[in-house]
Amino acid sequence: MSRSPLVRWADFRAVLFDLDGVLTPTAEVHMRAWAALFTDYFTTHDISPSYTDADYFAYVDGKPRYDGVRSMLASRGVTLPEGAPTDPPTAETVCGLGNRKNAELEREINENGVVAYPGSVALLDHLATLPIGLAVVSSSANAPAVLKAAGLAERFTVVVDGVVAREHELPGKPAPDTYAFAAKQLGTDDSHAVVVEDAVSGVQAGAAGDFGLVIGVDRGAGHQTLLDHGADLVVADLGELV
Repeated sequence: MSRSPLVRWADFRAVLFDLDGVLTPTAEVHMRAWAALFTDYFTTHDISPSYTDADYFAYVDGKPRYDGVRSMLASRGVTLPEGAPTDPPTAETVCGLGNRKNAELEREINENGVVAYPGSVALLDHLATLPIGLAVVSSSANAPAVLKAAGLAERFTVVVDGVVAREHELPGKPAPDTYAFAAKQLGTDDSHAVVVEDAVSGVQAGAAGDFGLVIGVDRGAGHQTLLDHGADLVVADLGELV
């Protein structure tokens, strides 16, 4: 039984965690990388209004990288050729801009490393004492590298990242498919799985499926906003759930 009055963990068979902003503060690194990309691109191409942090939460947060590029550009009435994932970061394509953002993200992670949220580690420690499967479900293709850098890789038997989603042709968040795939990999159905998310698109993904519980972690999207978009409960830190 959980010591937390908020969640009866014994009622579930799997917990499916988003990564960036839920387990590690790398959402902040993603924010800086997106800001660097779009601030420069908008300035260079005389696109207005200027990019802001509000744009990140509205158009980018939690989505697969190229979907985020496409969504952000569409908000300014800009359309680019799709290109291909092999495009260089200099390419004037959706994939090229996405790869430019990824290069900036990798640079930041390599230079500064990754430290997991203490409250998230405390919850993982607690869940490790229970018969519950654990998975990471992230839109990022960098999820395995981030987990390794944060010392969390050994805690998860299933990792569904952007690469896995492409390989299995799974639509990204806000569709529920990547979470449903992770639950199946852990040998359970959606109704016995918990989704843990900090992004609007992520809680929408949880709400769109038949998951037993959707937990929002408010790292900036807003407590009420996460509730409004599908979270069953919202905490400021996962340590509250131990």
